[in-house]
Amino acid sequence: MRTIDWVDGAIELIDQTRLPDACVTLRVHTVDELIGAIRRLAVRGAPALGVAGALGVALARGDREAVARLRAARPTAVNLAWGVDRAAARIEEGPEAVLETALQVRDDDIAACHAMGERGADLLQGDLLQGDRLRIMTVCNTGGLACVERGTALGVAQTLHERGRLAEVLALETRPLLQGARLTAWELGRMGAPHRLVTDGAGPYLLARGGVDAVLIGADRIAANGDTANKIGSYALALGAARAGVPFIVVAPESTIDAATPSGEHIEIEDRGADEIVAFRGARVAPEGTDAINPAFDVTPHDLITAIVTEARVIRP
Repeated sequence: MRTIDWVDGAIELIDQTRLPDACVTLRVHTVDELIGAIRRLAVRGAPALGVAGALGVALARGDREAVARLRAARPTAVNLAWGVDRAAARIEEGPEAVLETALQVRDDDIAACHAMGERGADLLQGDLLQGDRLRIMTVCNTGGLACVERGTALGVAQTLHERGRLAEVLALETRPLLQGARLTAWELGRMGAPHRLVTDGAGPYLLARGGVDAVLIGADRIAANGDTANKIGSYALALGAARAGVPFIVVAPESTIDAATPSGEHIEIEDRGADEIVAFRGARVAPEGTDAINPAFDVTPHDLITAIVTEARVIRP
């Protein structure tokens, strides 16, 4: 099952806002429809956004103003702009050239996810850890739903599971939109991998108790010095892992590394507004008039990261 693809002249994508209750496929015919899907998180995850950006340029049919709006739809994940730029570079060559590049971005993402899964599993089994079956902790959703197939950090867990080396995945629920509870648990159930759900605040405590072999996270942008922006809650896990002596591994494609951003302090962090915190699925959970701060991401400094695994290499910040 692919999270996003090009089918008969349109983009087809799984509407992730409907999971886990229903698996619904959307057909997207215009750039404005795609921007709407991106902003409401019907499609999300840095690699999937890169593919969406490239395919969206094919939908734009040479409209550079639409391409610019698509590129700016979400600010933190570098992959969206990267995918848009790759496809937009061929606009002058015509729509067939643009689509060719967009489909190559899709295919490259699939290959990268397979490679990251193997490289990450090899690193954990052979270099960092010696246990027979490993217990992994993760945050947000980094499986196939965040890419086209398989995933980044969760793809490593899937590879371990296929090798018979996964004891369990402890998935943080990931407030406020519960990507860990709604999406990661759904994917783990589909792959038949043992897993349990954990509240966000319990993650560092469980690390301190010694019940976790490694923390695996994805990334929305990796600065030139290795500082990594990822879903809010990642920094707390990195601090807990450092105190407990647990390896903290970032798994992301090379396209997520942004050499033009020197360090984490230069990464724009998206604030998604109060509505996601004061209410959930239409039900108010805070008193009327309550305001909120809602950063969607945080930045983990490079000195807290054990390794960054891409499809091409292992980086030791």
